[in-house]
Amino acid sequence: MSASLSDSRVGVWLIGARGSVATTVIAGCAAVTAGLHAPTGMVTETDLFADCGLPALSSLVFGGHDTVGCPLPKRAETLVAGGVLPHGLPSAIAAELEAADEEIRPGGPVPGDTRDQADLVDAFATDIRDFVRRRGLTRAVVVNVASTEPAAVGTDQPPSSLYAAAALRAGCPYVNFTPSTGLHHPALVALAESSGLPYAGRDGKTGQTLLRSVLGPMFAQRALAVRAWSGTNLLGGGDGAALADPAAAAAKSAGKERVLADTLGAAPEGETHIDDVPSLGDWKTAWDHIAFDGFLGTRMILQTTWQGCDSALAAPLVLDLARLATRAHEAGLTGPLSELGFYFKDPMGEGPSALGEQYAALAGLAGHLRGLAGEGR
Repeated sequence: MSASLSDSRVGVWLIGARGSVATTVIAGCAAVTAGLHAPTGMVTETDLFADCGLPALSSLVFGGHDTVGCPLPKRAETLVAGGVLPHGLPSAIAAELEAADEEIRPGGPVPGDTRDQADLVDAFATDIRDFVRRRGLTRAVVVNVASTEPAAVGTDQPPSSLYAAAALRAGCPYVNFTPSTGLHHPALVALAESSGLPYAGRDGKTGQTLLRSVLGPMFAQRALAVRAWSGTNLLGGGDGAALADPAAAAAKSAGKERVLADTLGAAPEGETHIDDVPSLGDWKTAWDHIAFDGFLGTRMILQTTWQGCDSALAAPLVLDLARLATRAHEAGLTGPLSELGFYFKDPMGEGPSALGEQYAALAGLAGHLRGLAGEGR
């Protein structure tokens, strides 16, 4: 019998490895492993996933691609100043941050880059393979946590798709935590289907859409007619700057509105707006205004306000997904992991849109993995 993942070293290759989410992922994993903080927000650390053979947090080794040069220790200090990471944490886990930073390679394309798309995919895949070999890893998973890019236009593949192709070329499962194209590009359909690898995405469900995936089914199940559902997002940081681009914002909003159409049976009136407010940093406020009809046509309103820290909401989910995709790979699962729809606004594969039903599907995956672990697989 092969060694259990819990006893092996597993790579987590992050696209956007020096961003706020990636830095929080790396710092958070180190903090939880050292016993400095509880694994709050990590579903894989609940009883649901006991005895499923998931890789231990202490076994995760981080690396990745990025186009910026700010070292992780400095990035972590910036997040402390912004109230994202606890005071004193970067110094307590300095060795872990430095080790991960040494495994970050230049991404692309960057201005002036003369490499064509095939060259970039080859270079990215080589970086990932070298990481696995150099660190003596059993396997690795690639997770895209980079800033949102505009929707792909034409036949050219956007950067997210080049990284996705490189992940599969390197033999790694792939998770797209962003609304960017990734494996959704038509040019990658055949590659994904023939890869024999598991993959999941897209666009992590961390705040406003998480709430919508609960409230939408509530209205439908109580036979209340939703007339209009409008929303506004205020956010700063790198994601806010990226989403200031109308094309990128449109890609983000599409997933939010798709959840409503799927859970309500039809898309209600109203739109979701995203505004960049740089002074908010990594914090965001999401407001929803829901107009609905009750008995005898009585008109009513529900308003919700979600205020949260984007990186702190996303990081535990990224760790969950990295562990689940890696375990799925070890277990021989292939294709879209629809059971992971619980984590995404726009899940790959067939599956429900309501959060409760998605959680049931996730529990089903946990049971399957537990059964395989009991058989020594």
